[in-house]
Amino acid sequence: MKHIIILLAAAFTVACSSPKAEITQVAAIKGQQLTGIAVSNTGSIFVNFPRWRSGVKQSVARLNGDGEFTPYPNAQWNNWEIGEAASDSVFIGVQSVFAHQNNLYVLDTRNPQFQGVLDAPRIFVFDLNTDQLIKTYVLSPGSYHSNSYINDLRIDTQHNKMYLTDSERGGLVVVDLSSGQSFRVLDGHASTSAETDHLTINGKKWSNTVNSDGIALDVENGILYYHSLTGYSLYAVPTAVLSGGNAAEIENNVKLVATTPAPDGMIFESGNLYLADLEHHKIMRYNPASNKLEAIAESDQIKWADSFSIYKGELYFTNSRIHEVSDNIAAMEFSVNKISIQ
Repeated sequence: MKHIIILLAAAFTVACSSPKAEITQVAAIKGQQLTGIAVSNTGSIFVNFPRWRSGVKQSVARLNGDGEFTPYPNAQWNNWEIGEAASDSVFIGVQSVFAHQNNLYVLDTRNPQFQGVLDAPRIFVFDLNTDQLIKTYVLSPGSYHSNSYINDLRIDTQHNKMYLTDSERGGLVVVDLSSGQSFRVLDGHASTSAETDHLTINGKKWSNTVNSDGIALDVENGILYYHSLTGYSLYAVPTAVLSGGNAAEIENNVKLVATTPAPDGMIFESGNLYLADLEHHKIMRYNPASNKLEAIAESDQIKWADSFSIYKGELYFTNSRIHEVSDNIAAMEFSVNKISIQ
């Protein structure tokens, strides 16, 4: 196992007061499992539907004011079917969407149904003013594996980099936003590897091994946080080292920050890290400065909080219900929700 420098803070405080945040359902859709969510700087809401099974009607959609999901940027981008040839003008296996500076980043794993990547994973960038494709980042050879499942991303404008997690083969990917070249770091490292082969939800075992998954960027302090999904350790690495250091320097600057619940969705905002507690239907808030961890929402309405986005003091999240799905999801409802974090 590769070396990790562990810098432990004092044991964190877990707040015991009852969570008070009210959960509001924004929209719901039946028979189409969603994972990612992105709210733009003008309040437009985008979601994605991973191609984990046949029958996916659209990969990326914009949520209209009437609660309807419209294919984004158009139907043609969303009309790929399993077995068809891959191209650079269709979505194949979208796992995440991310809004940044009036652009929408669409992360395409190119790994439908976890059967292996058809070609290099891609990040398509759309201008939200025109809804036109303005850039395609194609991951470089060596920065992904044949069975990689590139999971989520964050944009670091200070270092002109994009950071991604790989949840199938633990590791991080760094993309240079100017050249488009990418490289892989912490490949198979302890900090990007799962710690358990199951979670326990509602008294039932959900068996799976999921590596580096959640990711969040503290822009002000230049820290990237990341977490395996089946694990309880939150790690961080300085972005200055991550973006410019060599392999040894990056590994030597990894820090074990805290022990937390097992999360999926993560996001950093105004000094706080927000993350899901999948096993207990909660949304948590962790403050690195005080080392305080508290639940801000707890409800049966939280059904695997998958991805987060924040807009005007409200945290939006998707209920992907991963622990409840079977082969047939036709009768299941998947929702977009929000809570106030002010």
